[in-house]
Amino acid sequence: MKTSQILEKTGIPRHKLYYLEQKGYIKPRRVQAGDHEIREYSKKDFHMVEILWKYLQMGFKHKMAHAKATEEIKAVSSDNGNKGVSAKRKKRC
Repeated sequence: MKTSQILEKTGIPRHKLYYLEQKGYIKPRRVQAGDHEIREYSKKDFHMVEILWKYLQMGFKHKMAHAKATEEIKAVSSDNGNKGVSAKRKKRC
């Protein structure tokens, strides 16, 4: 996903997006495009930006927003993992 797509889908200002990258909260891949480099964001980066921006808009500072976003992503991941396990167990019974 390109920078313009992230900006459009999340509504985050460009300078805030680049600040999140500078702080190491996201790590887009850099790709050569002619004479310049472009950033390519993964689905993981997009999801992190989306959640971070939600918390930043709520008034949280960057460090706390990142901590809360990380917790939220882990909670969602573990919930999805548990659903998969439960479904497999039900099939066995």
